Amino acid sequence: MWNYRMAEEINYKRHEEVTGESELNKKDKKNYLLHIGLFLLTFITTTIAGAEWVSGSAGPYDINLLLKGLPYSFSILFIIGTHEFGHYFAAMYHKVKATLPFFIPFPSIPGFLNFGTMGAVIKTKSPVTTKKAMFDIGVAGPIAGFAACLIVLVYGFTHVPGQEYLLAIHPDYFSPDFGKNAIELRFGDTMLFSFLKMIFVSKSQFFPPMSEVYHYPYLCVGWFGLFITAMNMIPVGQLDGGHIAYTMFGEKDHYKIAVICFSILFVLGTLGLVESYFDLPFTIGWAGWLFWALVLFFVIRLKHPPIPDYTPLSAGRMAMGYFSFLILVISFSPTPFIISGF
Repeated sequence: MWNYRMAEEINYKRHEEVTGESELNKKDKKNYLLHIGLFLLTFITTTIAGAEWVSGSAGPYDINLLLKGLPYSFSILFIIGTHEFGHYFAAMYHKVKATLPFFIPFPSIPGFLNFGTMGAVIKTKSPVTTKKAMFDIGVAGPIAGFAACLIVLVYGFTHVPGQEYLLAIHPDYFSPDFGKNAIELRFGDTMLFSFLKMIFVSKSQFFPPMSEVYHYPYLCVGWFGLFITAMNMIPVGQLDGGHIAYTMFGEKDHYKIAVICFSILFVLGTLGLVESYFDLPFTIGWAGWLFWALVLFFVIRLKHPPIPDYTPLSAGRMAMGYFSFLILVISFSPTPFIISGF
């Protein structure tokens, strides 16, 4: 995810003549420590989260268990970092000044779904004045991140351990009483996840159900990568999908698309909220989509800030834009988290 703001150019020449260094450069050097510090904190929180997902235990953790959280941590940092540096290098290509990624750590909270991070973000520090630059910066992140997701998922699907791995976590997994009177968390399926499973997993091979797949770090991270990619690709406001839709379809059509997508999320979120309180005969939606819809409406906003450029995108960029929205479709789950048994 990335945000841009229209900025005035500030002249530092006089200061440079006196000090030999610009204030901007001093600030950038200070920010390096912030970027490194946030990355290290995120590495720690994702390692702890990985140990928690792999073991199914909320801690405390010894060093051996924390080491088991490293595949999860490395994978999730790889996906998030690839996504953000896609934005960063596209900005550099168009000579748009941008920060390095700010990784966002998120510590484990008992009873709260936690992946150890809330992602990362970069900010542009100079104006993005052309639709071409806006499109390239916006689309580079999701496509790069999606490629990273595919790498992690393919590795995960082709290296699924045998039943003994799951039995080491749940010794009574095959018992008829397993899971009774317990809260169950199940990840919602997506078109891409199902497709990759169909290709790489034979019918005779043991594969964990979606209620246990989070114990497998590469599958868990790959699934989560698709989830955050889909969230960022929703064509609203200054989300990645919003940048892409605005440059592809223009201000008016982008706003119509944004309203439709907001409405869909609002309905899915409301259905999920209702379903969590009443025993309905169906499971669709997720209360989190309602929260995300409200964030989009009140914080990110549905409208995209205007860009004073009316040059249409090339056919190649339009094709890439449609491909990026295909990524949204195959990565999106209307019901990403299903919690039952409480």
